[in-house]
Amino acid sequence: MSDASWWRRLRSRLRHEPARGTAPTARVDDGSSRVADSLRSLLDDPAIPPSVRSELAGEFRRIESMLARLERGELHVAVFGRVSAGKSALGNALLGREAFRVGVLHGTTTDAEHAVLDEAQHDGLVLIDTPGINELDGEAREKLAFDVAEVSDLVIFVCDGDLTREELDALKTLAATQRPLLLALNKADRYGADERDGLLDHLRQRTAGLVRTEDVLAVAAHPTPQRVVEVDARGQEHVHEQPRAADVAALRERLLAIAAREGKALSAINAGLYAGRLTDQVSARIAQNRRAVAAKLIHNYCIAKGVAVALNPIPVADLLAAAGLDAAMVVQLSRVYGLPLTRAESGRLVAVISAQLAALMGAIWGMQLVASALKGVSAGLSVVVTAAAQGALGWYATVLIGRAAERYLVGGKSWGEAGAKRAVADVVASLDRDSILREAREEILKRLKSRRV
Repeated sequence: MSDASWWRRLRSRLRHEPARGTAPTARVDDGSSRVADSLRSLLDDPAIPPSVRSELAGEFRRIESMLARLERGELHVAVFGRVSAGKSALGNALLGREAFRVGVLHGTTTDAEHAVLDEAQHDGLVLIDTPGINELDGEAREKLAFDVAEVSDLVIFVCDGDLTREELDALKTLAATQRPLLLALNKADRYGADERDGLLDHLRQRTAGLVRTEDVLAVAAHPTPQRVVEVDARGQEHVHEQPRAADVAALRERLLAIAAREGKALSAINAGLYAGRLTDQVSARIAQNRRAVAAKLIHNYCIAKGVAVALNPIPVADLLAAAGLDAAMVVQLSRVYGLPLTRAESGRLVAVISAQLAALMGAIWGMQLVASALKGVSAGLSVVVTAAAQGALGWYATVLIGRAAERYLVGGKSWGEAGAKRAVADVVASLDRDSILREAREEILKRLKSRRV
């Protein structure tokens, strides 16, 4: 089959169009249009903060690339293998041109290289050459190879003999990416027919469950030149080497078959999976940013309440009833989490949290709390020091209310199946009371002293 005929057949199958000289067939619903719509929605989502877009800029660029690839109907194929197994040579043989550098020394392929096939520049097959899995600085380059596999639709693994442990481990890792795998036994011209067939059967047995039997193929990307002996007119023999054409026809046919069977669906599935992972990353970054903003907001209200209580001390038993600042804080927290509460709703939420805290703060626990607040204070118990201790209790109460309200909002305005009592108890248990009170005393004392200067 000529290269031109091969590319026409490949292109038609990737686009679900009839090849020249064939009857039209019904268009296959591969779901790629729905995936493309999902990618556009993710790219255009106004709810994603600019800071998160900036942090994940590389991932968003990859989504843009995947969307363009879907629209062009491309199938991306990564070529893996050891150094000198003939990865780059195989890519060149499939392309019919020298697109990838070929060498025998380590380090020839230092970055992932892309080459769009000659007659499929907009909607065909894209080969991705990768560093050898046994490169000298192997860990970094192996990671690069697997990163490329993550955004490829199909993987060709190239070997030139029986698989080493390193190669088999790499195959298992690649199989876990859920990409279709082809195993190409390169340099097959070095073997006799029986030896080659025996080696193929052995490879199929070793890769059972990883690679389909029909996808273990023999190729010769760069066959050894043929030794030719010529006898001149005087009867003298002259020996020279004659290059032989690459033999990759079987691999080409398998690629055609996969394109016909799965075509653009492979790209759609891969893009959808990657978009799902990016969505999870975006959600995690947004949650992380919200937690940081919420922590700062709660801290500011802690200072406000702690100083207010220190300047106008009230009985410890009434600390949780001072809900004005707490209600305002909860309103602000609800906006941070995109679930706005009215002032009345915020007041009711603070009342629920305060009731649960009051139930937890029995007489014994309350005395321990007061002791913690006064811990480390001088025996003289000056007015300023006592005020700082009382302010620290107000600070601590605000931390509890803020964290409990935050948990309620993260749950989508819900306490969950365990209810408010358990949720508030978990918040109390998760916080280091003594360290919070120590920080509160130090901050309030510093502010009280500055006011007296």
